[in-house]
Parts: sequence; C-alpha cells; structure tokens
Amino acid sequence: MFELPEFITLARQINKTVTGKVVKKGSLGNTPHKFVWYNRTPEEFEAQTRGKRVGEAWARGKWLFVPLEPERVLLFGECGGRVLYHPPGSKEPAKYHLRLAFEGGSALTATTQMWGAMELHERGSERNRKYIEDMRTTPADPGFTYKYFSSLVDAVAAEGKRSVKGLLTQEQLIPGLGNAIAQDILFRARLHPRHPVEALDKVLRRGLYDAIINTVREVIAKGGRADEHDLHDRPGGYERIMDSEAAGRPCPECGDTIVKIQYLGGACYFCPSCQK
Repeated sequence: MFELPEFITLARQINKTVTGKVVKKGSLGNTPHKFVWYNRTPEEFEAQTRGKRVGEAWARGKWLFVPLEPERVLLFGECGGRVLYHPPGSKEPAKYHLRLAFEGGSALTATTQMWGAMELHERGSERNRKYIEDMRTTPADPGFTYKYFSSLVDAVAAEGKRSVKGLLTQEQLIPGLGNAIAQDILFRARLHPRHPVEALDKVLRRGLYDAIINTVREVIAKGGRADEHDLHDRPGGYERIMDSEAAGRPCPECGDTIVKIQYLGGACYFCPSCQK
C-alpha cells in the first residue's frame, strides 16, 4: 500500500512528466473490482475529464491530488498497486481501474490489487471528502513540530490505553503512516510495538519523534520503499529494515534474532533486545 512517501514521490514525478498535458479521453476500469471506490459513472468520468489540462499535483497523508484544470481534481486515496505513466507507443497494462489518454499519445493508468478510492471532484469539494476534511498534520508538513507531536501524544494518552503502534497506524492519528513504515520507525526509536503511549517519557517521546521525521524524510529522499513502484514502474530505493524477510535473522544492531508477531491487524517485526 502507498504511504505518504510514495504519494509524495508520485506527485513530484507527475509534476515533471504529466503536468500540462491535455486529456483526450478519461476511462474508468475495464475490469471489475468491488473494492475500488468511484464517485462517477464511466460516462460522467469521460465527459468531465475530456479536454482538461493536468495541473500541479500534491500529496497529503495517504491521498494524491491531481488537478484537471480548470474545475476538477482527481483523487487517489488509501490504495496501493501502480500509478504509471506511459510514453507514446509504449505498452500499457491490459487491465486497469483508471486511465487518462492524453493528446499526443501518452497515457496514465492506475491499478490496485487490494482497495482504494479513484474519484473525480469539483475543485474545492475534495476538501470535504471523508478522511481529508479533518486530516491532522502530517510528518511532511511544516507544522509537524516536536511541540505539536508532544501535544498529540498527551491527547492520545488521555483518551485511554493505546500502544505506540496504534499511535502510528490507527485512525490516521499521524496521517500518511502505515504498518510498513511503522516497523522501521519503532526499531529506530527502540520501542516495542505494544509499548503504551502513556508510558512515553520525555526521552522516549523525543526519540519517537526523531525516528518519525528521519524515517519519512529518508524514504522520500530515496523515492519510496523498494517494495512499491513509482510513476515509471521503478521500485523505490528505500530498503526496509524490518520486513517479512527480517524475521528469524540477526538484528542489525545487536545480533539478537528478529521476532514476528501479529498485532493490531498486521504483522510486526522487532528485536526483542533493542525493543523491550
């Protein structure tokens, strides 16, 4: 699944490659998928995208915003798979869930293996979409300061018992993070996934904040995780420390064996010595 760094990478690449192109024809999926959420019929999508010019894209949280000027915004949200650019004459996937064909022969396609939103909104109304209208500050926003993070930790701790993995991955308390990137953040912060939020003292709190900022920045700088692909179908350059291949191997810091557990709806990988 795409997380914040992957969507930021896609937005930057769209702005270098696709911005300014004019849509010749927009098409919704040519293969059924009950967990892809559209808000337009195929006929509406084609009519409302025809002749539109791609504007400057941006990303927030787990959402990618692609303006189709002058009055539409295309949203990709909470999804994984591929968002790909196809130069004129290049091979395109036989199956897709969204396709924009541009004047001049190039195209953009999107497919997902799991789920996701692919929606077309009137410009401005996308801000009212569920999960966007009340989105908290993301780790890529200037407002994600230590002071902000510390106040968030205080608020979460006051609400009741929650673990640090829950803080990172549940209810988009920190938008844009998911189970994949959370594993490395917790390893760098030396925190067990089940460590209670209310037990974060000043030292642990600062360590977690630094781990979030530094990990997100590194993944963005390297063009996303190596198990996801960019606009040109190239894998990202960030190799995860804690992933499915880490289980059973020595910890890169202390040499103890990496452990795998199931917790909060997903697998967790951690070092029992470094992350007590």
